[in-house]
Amino acid sequence: MKILFYGTKDYDQYFFDKLKPEYPHIEFVFIESNLYRETASLAAGYDGICAFVNADLGETVLEELRHQGIRLILMRCAGYNNVDIQKAKECAIKVLRVPGYSPEAVAEHAMALVLTANRHTHKAYIKCRENNFSLNGLMGVNLYGKTAGIVGTGKIGMAMARICNGFGMKILAYDLYPNMESDLEYVSLDRLLAVSDLISLHCPLTPETHHMINNESISRMKDGVILVNTSRGGLICTDDLIAGIRDHKFQAVGLDVYEEESDFVYEDMSEYILKTSTVQRLLSFPNVALTSHQGFFTEEALTNIAETTLQNAEAFRTGLDLKNEVQN
Repeated sequence: MKILFYGTKDYDQYFFDKLKPEYPHIEFVFIESNLYRETASLAAGYDGICAFVNADLGETVLEELRHQGIRLILMRCAGYNNVDIQKAKECAIKVLRVPGYSPEAVAEHAMALVLTANRHTHKAYIKCRENNFSLNGLMGVNLYGKTAGIVGTGKIGMAMARICNGFGMKILAYDLYPNMESDLEYVSLDRLLAVSDLISLHCPLTPETHHMINNESISRMKDGVILVNTSRGGLICTDDLIAGIRDHKFQAVGLDVYEEESDFVYEDMSEYILKTSTVQRLLSFPNVALTSHQGFFTEEALTNIAETTLQNAEAFRTGLDLKNEVQN
């Protein structure tokens, strides 16, 4: 069985190569080019392809993959909002994902963003490098005793709730499908927005959740709220967020994902002039901390991603139950 890995970096290949001896019947081929309409034809001669969150798996690409004889798409990530699932079914292509690789990795990064943006450690580091030891502009707020609102209580949301609990925060949660086995206090989204001092987003991007953070929802938040997003950029309407930041609505904002990221995520764009200025506008605010979709980026998470992805491939190859197949 031959699998073509699109959009791979050295660190991707390293963790998959370590597992090669355990999968002698699966051949890996890694390419740096990502999956787009122009590169889909490279899949000719392969049984399946492996892609990441920034790949184009829309209708046109899936049709070309079907034409090339592809029967399997392995998503080395949890999210699949970039995949046209209905078209994949029409093309008789199975789509498998990694539903849980290391929820703690993402949750810990979310809290790192909260602390960085709130206490301005990114600004303080730069000031100290320039021998500026003034504390002007660096004041934050305590998290202890405050209320954390967790939007989405899957594995990552639950991990974030545990971290916030460790900081001595009161936890409120919102989810369309509450985890009844947890001891979380579930409230309506309106209630969570109104009383939370920290709001952390941990839900998938769907038509229902697209731009769930907008002018209306921001207006219902407390003044001085902290907002962090490590899920999907489309959960937040960026223009509305920027307006809220300018109106001093937020104490701090931490973003590992944002709407503009898809074209250059994981790429070194330092020598280029970007076509739009959204990221630069966000970076201009002293209470905003941005990272480049790195919440998953730990040794443990990458190991789990490689293991589960290859287990998915082996299950497909041997006709076993595809427990990680995306159904809708």
